[in-house]
Amino acid sequence: MARVVLIEDEPDLREILQYNLTQAGHRVQTAGTAEAGLRLARETLPDIILLDLMLPDRPGTTVCTALRREPRTQDIPIIMVTAKAEEVDRIVGLELGADDYLVKPFSVRELVLRMTAVLRRGDAKEPVVVEIAELRIDRDAHRVEVGGEEIPMTPLEFKLLLTLVLRRERVQTRSTLLGDVWELDPGVSSRTVDTHVKRLRDKLGTAGRFIQTVRGVGYRFSERQPEAEA
Repeated sequence: MARVVLIEDEPDLREILQYNLTQAGHRVQTAGTAEAGLRLARETLPDIILLDLMLPDRPGTTVCTALRREPRTQDIPIIMVTAKAEEVDRIVGLELGADDYLVKPFSVRELVLRMTAVLRRGDAKEPVVVEIAELRIDRDAHRVEVGGEEIPMTPLEFKLLLTLVLRRERVQTRSTLLGDVWELDPGVSSRTVDTHVKRLRDKLGTAGRFIQTVRGVGYRFSERQPEAEA
């Protein structure tokens, strides 16, 4: 399941894509203009962005450029979806930082397959073993060590930690964590997120300092000292 932002100005196509991608198990949020799409991407920090190039307020290429310039959004995969089929348009799109380029009309199945391939490439960039200061995480072995000492973790605690680590320096809202770690279990409240984060911090000892509270929003994994701890 991926969190998708779809930026597409054609209402019918936007509705069709949102429905089919939701049926495929993804969580989709949509925007009909470049400005609305930029705002949505910055606020939600999705797993992938589907970007139309011919938008009513400004070209989608400028959206791609803006997202690639910002540290919080520069690594989010982008697939450009457009009616522009010329080779020069593809080249420009990819040079601006798009991860793939899909020409309309296309089948929803092809789009889903392209999304899966792009997301897998992104996963492959992350090492199996992540080491940050005294913290060591072995993704395959599901093992966490702090200062060489193994820390016992439940599957949910490991998933929560790994989610925060792989999205380090990016704020994760409580609702995002509920969706991605707990998979939107209706019995889970935001207070449960806070309880699990506190327990995780306590287990990590000195490495718990990396999990920072962002007041009124959620949590962020960061090696940088926050300006003001919430």
